[in-house]
Amino acid sequence: MITIILVKTDSSAQATTDLLEGALAAGNTAADAPQLDPDTPVLRLRNVSKTFPGTHALKGIDLDIAPGEVRALVGQNGSGKSTLIKVLAGYHAPDPGSESWFNGEEFHLGSRDGLGSSHLRFVHQDLGLVLEMNAVENLALTAGFATGLGGRVDWGEQRRRAEETIARLGVDLDVRKPLAEATPVERTVVAIAAALTGWESGRGLLVLDEPTAVLPHTEVGRLLDIVRGVQRMGASVLYVSHRLDEIFAIADKVTVLRDGRVTATRDAAELNTQSLAELMVGDQVDAAFRLGRPVVAADASPVLSVRNLSGVQVKDLGLSVARGEILGIAGFAGSGADEAAYLLAGARPAGEIQGEIRRGDGSWEPAGAALTRQRLPLVPADRAGEAVVADFSVADNLTVRVLDRFRTLLGLSARRENAFVEEWIKRLEIKVSAPDASIMSLSGGNQQKVIMGRCLASDPSLVILAEPTAGVDVGTRQAIYELIGQLADDGLAVIVTSTDTTDLLALCSRVVVLNGGHVVAELAGEQITDQALLAAMEAGDR
Repeated sequence: MITIILVKTDSSAQATTDLLEGALAAGNTAADAPQLDPDTPVLRLRNVSKTFPGTHALKGIDLDIAPGEVRALVGQNGSGKSTLIKVLAGYHAPDPGSESWFNGEEFHLGSRDGLGSSHLRFVHQDLGLVLEMNAVENLALTAGFATGLGGRVDWGEQRRRAEETIARLGVDLDVRKPLAEATPVERTVVAIAAALTGWESGRGLLVLDEPTAVLPHTEVGRLLDIVRGVQRMGASVLYVSHRLDEIFAIADKVTVLRDGRVTATRDAAELNTQSLAELMVGDQVDAAFRLGRPVVAADASPVLSVRNLSGVQVKDLGLSVARGEILGIAGFAGSGADEAAYLLAGARPAGEIQGEIRRGDGSWEPAGAALTRQRLPLVPADRAGEAVVADFSVADNLTVRVLDRFRTLLGLSARRENAFVEEWIKRLEIKVSAPDASIMSLSGGNQQKVIMGRCLASDPSLVILAEPTAGVDVGTRQAIYELIGQLADDGLAVIVTSTDTTDLLALCSRVVVLNGGHVVAELAGEQITDQALLAAMEAGDR
């Protein structure tokens, strides 16, 4: 059995590749290496279908993935990507008549044992980690526990293994703290390390389902280096992402799903961002969409102003946002940009928020007490962990912030609440079988619309969006952009923080760039380009 160790160095891709190949060569000798026809697909699927009550999620999927290939799997939210991944992982059993082979040997989809368990490895969109546990315990759940005298767990050895593995991935992580306290980047690293532990040979398949959905720009390149290293050692990768630039950076071929069917499989070199977006949506879509909103006049009356705003990372932030303005806050991980959204929304303890705030033309007051009291509506970066109430229906998730609207002398008015829910489902074009359906039955993009609807339903003057299109396909992304633009046209002030510069380019007429917790640049109007944003963020690093 081969354990693959990934090491991060400054020489990045080549160093990762060398180490992976070395690990493979050390344990997989010519005597025990499987002799397989190089033309035999690592994974072959034929007529794979999956039916849920009222929904035909997969419809006759055929798929061949070659040895050493990186295959991108793309499609709109609800196209069937997540269902296919769950069928491969054994979480769902496919419909009768579905067929599958691994390296030419037939195996049964929907089973967690046998070939699928030993050769198909997964990093799911929700990472599959136990957040109450630390990295040591999460890695042990996959690799097994180190034991000592009497069969007791040797926690010292277990911690040493975890620290070694995480350090070689290039991340400084306290492996003893619960993953609930870790950053999205740290959690993703732990999930990848767990998935690759005990890999048996190069003819396996690593499935990465939206691995960069919440990763900052600076971390995406590192992940892609790791993927290239896995590919060069002979393993195959099925890569699912809504970020089309990643697809062209990493994939050999692209398979497009739409409405549960494979509608195209193309060489990545034959496509561009626009043509791939059109294959996904099935209609004309602008992959380089921009609202093109005018810059708000400098003397416009602000909806919200802050000065000397500080938290753990943010230091002395000063900004204002006017009615109808979409203001962006940019910066790499750790710059303070990600924390700024939570400070402004009062989603941190008052004692952790320093500085002053002013609403409109009112007087300045201490920021901590004022922000935590008013609790501005926030669409948080971690939709699953911080926003979605998994046990609630779509309707309950939409109305939980505004239940007082439906209160009567006899309790809550179901009629008024139902009318309200139907209105917002129609307005946001949420694809759901029924309002009382579980929110977990929705695709990621439709869940995001529900959370946005929850924030907008209270008729706020300002809304804060952190990573507003994380895990959202190109068609839904444009619909969200257009919705935000319409709301701004109606006078809503919007603050957007995002590690995806696409969001900032599409939405904002002004962007404040942070580094080290401080404002290092401000761009407006035509100054806001991808190159200018990245240059400003990187200049702060230098």
